[in-house]
Order: sequence, then structure tokens, then C-alpha cells
Amino acid sequence: MSDPVSDDNPLQPPPWLHAPPVEEYPYEESHDLRVGPKLHRSLDGLLPYVGVWRGRGRGGFPSIEDFDFAQEIRISHDGRPFLFYESRAWILDEQSRPVRPAGREVGWWRPVLDGDRVTDELEALMSVPTGVMELHIGKRTGTQIEFATDAVVRTATAKQVTAGARLFGIVEGALLYAQEMAAVGHGLSPHLSARLTRVAG
Repeated sequence: MSDPVSDDNPLQPPPWLHAPPVEEYPYEESHDLRVGPKLHRSLDGLLPYVGVWRGRGRGGFPSIEDFDFAQEIRISHDGRPFLFYESRAWILDEQSRPVRPAGREVGWWRPVLDGDRVTDELEALMSVPTGVMELHIGKRTGTQIEFATDAVVRTATAKQVTAGARLFGIVEGALLYAQEMAAVGHGLSPHLSARLTRVAG
């Protein structure tokens, strides 16, 4: 048991120690531009990406067999100068039935500012639960975004991923992307591609 507060022991308990419980997080995040906070002006060029997208794609790599998957991507904002990116995917069988959960990923896309001027350059932080975090540097051209890894950080037990590249685009209202990966001794190779349609936002 610790000594009571005295001149010899001036430490006070922290002010939050016996504070009352707090309510739920009070600030809204939205994937729908019609509700919630106003989109930060620096994100105007990324506005077409905000929403919930769902579709299917194809995956593969030199060290694994090709596979079909479905995916849901949610891109949202809370009024600050970045987008929150969340992806959930699941494997499909030959009859398009769900087989098992697949990749999950979260991250943040942030436009690069030059003083008060918004540039076409982007920074993205992407993280997966298998122990890999990627820092991407990218550029937006119209509704197309091209990313390439500037750094990859891995836990001791993660797959040996060393680099990546991604191309996103809004084409006829759909979100299309292609992803390349360098891993386990293979150089940059096609890994994932998909077409997703907007289901909310």
C-alpha cells in the first residue's frame, strides 16, 4: 500500500483516477457526404472515393494459387484533412459462395500540402493484422491514384513483404484497383485486382 500524501510524499493521484465514466465518442465520422461533418477542403480531389464500395476480384502470386474474392471497402472522414480506409475481403468458391474470411486492412490517406496549397501528392499508411505496415507515397491525377511503398515495416513473424504498388481509379462510377507486391523472394508481381460498386454514400 502506498504512503498517504504528505510533505514527504507529495504525489497526488491523477485527476482521472476517480472521474465519472465518459459517454461514447462524440464526433461523427461519415462515408456519406450528405450527412456528418463537412469534408475538409484539402480532400476535394478525393471526394469521389468517399463511400462504401462492394464487389469482387481475383488474387494470386507466384507462390500461391489464384483465388476469387469479394470485398467491401469503406472510405470515410471526420472533417479533418485525411480519409480513413477500411477493407474486408472474403474468399469465394466457384459458385460465388463465401468460403472464409480473407484479408483485412485499415489505413489513412492524407493529401500533401505546400503551405496552404493542396498538391496532387498523397501519403498513405496501410496496416494488416498479419504484421505488415506500409508507408505509401502517391499522386492523384484526376480520379486516378497511383501509390508505391516508401517503407515496409514487419513484425518478426510476418510474411517477408518488401515492397508494393497500387493503382486506384474511379471508372464509370465504379472503384477499380490493381495491387502488386514483392514478397518471399519474388519481385513486384500482380497480387490483387477488383471492381467495386458504390453501395452507400
